[in-house]
Amino acid sequence: MTGKDVPGLLEAKDHIPAGTRINITFLGNEDLEMRVAAARAVRENGFTPVPHISARRLKSQGELEEFLGRLQEVGATEHLFAVGGDPAAPEGPYEDSLAVISSGVLQQYGVREVGIGGYPEGHPDISKETLARALEDKAAALKDQGLGAVILTQFAFDTEPVAEWIAGVRAKGIEAPIRVGTPGPAGIKRLLGFARRFGVGANAMIVKKYGFSLTNLLGEAGPEHFVDDLASALTDAWPHPGIPGKVGLHFYTFGGLKATADWVRTFTAERS
Repeated sequence: MTGKDVPGLLEAKDHIPAGTRINITFLGNEDLEMRVAAARAVRENGFTPVPHISARRLKSQGELEEFLGRLQEVGATEHLFAVGGDPAAPEGPYEDSLAVISSGVLQQYGVREVGIGGYPEGHPDISKETLARALEDKAAALKDQGLGAVILTQFAFDTEPVAEWIAGVRAKGIEAPIRVGTPGPAGIKRLLGFARRFGVGANAMIVKKYGFSLTNLLGEAGPEHFVDDLASALTDAWPHPGIPGKVGLHFYTFGGLKATADWVRTFTAERS
């Protein structure tokens, strides 16, 4: 959710299981008060807030400390998600999320676990080699500092690169839980817009497998085929108990919190 989505959270709260992690974005057009208000609303309604930190948007260590201090006041610092952020050049002392993690500041405000980004299909502006090295460096830095780690991936329409990427991460000895980015049900045009923005593969063959066609952009699409296919791929790849259990889902609520929550409840009931 964003800072503007508190009304949507209140509408959806009875449809979301208690304790669910809800991420709060760090958008350039929202301010400290909006981010903290969103984190407070998540906590007060029985969920686990996961505020984002956008490293290159921070103008100083003081700004980082102010943000963490305000989050701590509303009980929202145990879980964070750290990303580099959109600006091409840092606005302050933090070049990337690794710099924030390595600063030693997070532990001072009660942070216990930090989410880091994963990109199964790569990033439009960053090489795959750089991404892989950054993931290893961040996982190692969190382990050295005694902080928990969870990897949250960019969303995808195709399970094959996701499964291959997970196998590669595990082959490097990175054991942090992985939460695979999954689009909640949303309008097809909206989904494709986000896919173009984030470099997500969306050719005719991929989207047909996902459940819609590029020749008919009306209506909505949900991730039921994607989730089923991913579960099968992980089970086939790792017959050893415990490994697939370290892989979960993170829903991008492009169609709204309530629509996503309702989809999850229906899907779960149908598969139980």
